[in-house]
Amino acid sequence: MDTTTVVWIIVAVVIVLLVLVVAAVVMRGRTEQRRTEAAGIRGQARDESHRVGQQEAFAEETAAKARAAAAEADAKRAEAERLEHRAGAHSHEAASAREELDKKFERADEIDPDRKTGDGEKS
Repeated sequence: MDTTTVVWIIVAVVIVLLVLVVAAVVMRGRTEQRRTEAAGIRGQARDESHRVGQQEAFAEETAAKARAAAAEADAKRAEAERLEHRAGAHSHEAASAREELDKKFERADEIDPDRKTGDGEKS
């Protein structure tokens, strides 16, 4: 082999090694850049996690208020039904009392000698 050929082979090997070293450095830099980017995203996510936690707590508090209001509405509905039932019973009692009272007035009118009959004469 000629010395020129040996020199060219050595130059080629050195160039290949340089390309490999440059590729390794670029890959390492890229990997580090991705680590830094991932750490930044994780930091933002932690910051947002607190805000999201507050939103979840507010949503749960609102849901609890809604459940309490629904329970109160159910209690009010039951009370209204109970009162309606009582009002119906009182109305029935009042109607019966009115009916008996009217009968007493009619009976009093029937036996009252001073009460005029429907044709204008005393009974």
